[in-house]
Amino acid sequence: MDKAKQYVAMIGGALGALLLFFQSLGYQFEWFNANSINSFINFLTAAIPLGFALYGVYKNQYLVTKKAQKQEEILKKQGLK
Repeated sequence: MDKAKQYVAMIGGALGALLLFFQSLGYQFEWFNANSINSFINFLTAAIPLGFALYGVYKNQYLVTKKAQKQEEILKKQGLK
């Protein structure tokens, strides 16, 4: 999870640098400002852990694939489930 936070911070820094670059050239985009960058970073900060959680739930569901169903049967036979 720490790596995900580092990537989000890196993306935010790159977007901030891009914003400053455009401003130094005299370009102003109404939709591309510090508030929109912060909103995007907040979205990523929430979406990435949600993605990890959903992936974890998917991987732990034993009814999704045939291979997982066989694995569940083996675990039940061995008394591990």
